[in-house]
Amino acid sequence: MSSFSDYLENALLNHVFRNTALSAPPAVYMALFTASPSDAGGGTEVAAAGYARQAVSFGAPVGGAISNTAAVAFTATGTAFGTIVAVGFFDALSGGNMLAWDDIASAAIGPSDTIEFPVGDIDITLT
Repeated sequence: MSSFSDYLENALLNHVFRNTALSAPPAVYMALFTASPSDAGGGTEVAAAGYARQAVSFGAPVGGAISNTAAVAFTATGTAFGTIVAVGFFDALSGGNMLAWDDIASAAIGPSDTIEFPVGDIDITLT
């Protein structure tokens, strides 16, 4: 994973070094972007009809990294998603806080196309 968001970096620092409570989100959701966000947020998340963030499940960390334990797929149902250039991870199905993001190899997603991230393809690492 390219980068943790400023939100998550600050929350972790406050939690570890300032004894500030940090609650785990009930789920983590993956989002697709047609313009990359930055650590501060922004970017352009897909807004096409039929698009929705997808829940991601992760296994236990090994060596400071975690990976997805189930495939994550997004299918454009009748409306193109555009060219996907980045992914982001959020603590809510809509809105919420971005936790991390990364640029990916661009992929044009037309009507009825699917972009899938197989098991183990999503790696998030603390370095």
